[in-house]
Amino acid sequence: MNLTYRNKIPDITKGKLKTGIIALDLDDTLLRDDLSISDYTVSVLRRKAEQGTFITMCSGRPADSILPYVRRLDLAGLKTGRFLISQNGTSILDLHLRTEIYSRMADVEMLVETTRIMLDRGMTVEVCDASTIYVPVLNAQTEKDAQLSGLKLQYIPDFENFLKRGFSKMVIPGDPEELLVLQQILKDKFGEKCSVFTSKPYYLEIQSAGAGKGEALMWLAEYLNLEPETVMAFGDSMNDETMMKLAPLSVAMVNGIDAIKQVARFVTEYSNNEDGVARFIETYTV
Repeated sequence: MNLTYRNKIPDITKGKLKTGIIALDLDDTLLRDDLSISDYTVSVLRRKAEQGTFITMCSGRPADSILPYVRRLDLAGLKTGRFLISQNGTSILDLHLRTEIYSRMADVEMLVETTRIMLDRGMTVEVCDASTIYVPVLNAQTEKDAQLSGLKLQYIPDFENFLKRGFSKMVIPGDPEELLVLQQILKDKFGEKCSVFTSKPYYLEIQSAGAGKGEALMWLAEYLNLEPETVMAFGDSMNDETMMKLAPLSVAMVNGIDAIKQVARFVTEYSNNEDGVARFIETYTV
């Protein structure tokens, strides 16, 4: 096997990997750059699900923005395709029961203070639920984000009071260099209370500490009574970091950022545009 090992895992280095669940980030991981999924990838994932491996999309997107890709894979009708992890791991949906089985909300005061900081700098922020992006300022960036995600966009005049409804995370769109400065400002202000990272160079996200994709994935594996060593996850960006650290079979995309490749157990040989996820699964799993 021509795998790139980051850490040696007992008992799997001599043969193919056994999987109980496979978590898939979407953008730049499962999805090609044009946001499509190839027929080949669909067939590989469908076969794994039919063999008994849970296939779970695990994205920073809200649920309604993920569902078109769930339908593309045609897995929701299977027991092994019934779960969906959204909002960077702060929500898990059971699509069969049509209910949320896991939820982690962000601290309201943290979101209020973040909003004040960004508005004072002439920037905007975004929070969302399953179907709608809510903003205190409408601009070209928020319009673009709504269009790309397929969600509705709503301006909220009294935004600070609106935040008391409770939201899992906040997104700050902006210039990549400025966002790196703001990332440190937020870390210094909130300390261990928050998890703040760039999901893409032009998106800074803040949520409560310990509420990431990795924590949600490992919770779901325990909920399903799966052996921890059969948990596999694919990702490419910093919002995938906890998956790469906590999933015993973590796989970074070769097109991913270096920081994620360094903490993942494996790195794919092919990019998201070359069916990297499907090729890895077909080559290296039982």
